[in-house]
Amino acid sequence: MSTVKACLSQKSGVVYSLESTSSVLQALQMMRDRKIRSVMVIDEGRLVGIVSQGDCAIRVLLPGWNPSQTRLSEIMTRDPLTVGVGSTLDQCMKIMVGRSIRHLPVVDDGHVVGMVSIGDIVKDIMQQQGEHIKYLETYIKGHAVEY
Repeated sequence: MSTVKACLSQKSGVVYSLESTSSVLQALQMMRDRKIRSVMVIDEGRLVGIVSQGDCAIRVLLPGWNPSQTRLSEIMTRDPLTVGVGSTLDQCMKIMVGRSIRHLPVVDDGHVVGMVSIGDIVKDIMQQQGEHIKYLETYIKGHAVEY
């Protein structure tokens, strides 16, 4: 399976984040505008939390709180699990499944460099399966395979 570094190289390289004093409304607007499902919360260069669409819905909208007056610090998951660039996507998947989470911030040398989502992992698995299928088709048809 691929590494987190290889996965991040396929992405834009943009780290979407807000400060803990930002409002839930700002986070929701960022998620909508950027077509993402979670935002990292970074204060003074340090990852302090993560907020997902589900967090916003369940912790703010469902109880009837005002998203423009609710700060991310009130609802974020504090000190989220992280992975390094050398981690494999298989390791990430095990963490996500074991903890029932969909996003893992990626940290390199103390700095946030990106995020890996369950969608990234599924995309990688599908790509690998496609390559295996092509290899098997070539083998079955009796053509030489180049490495």
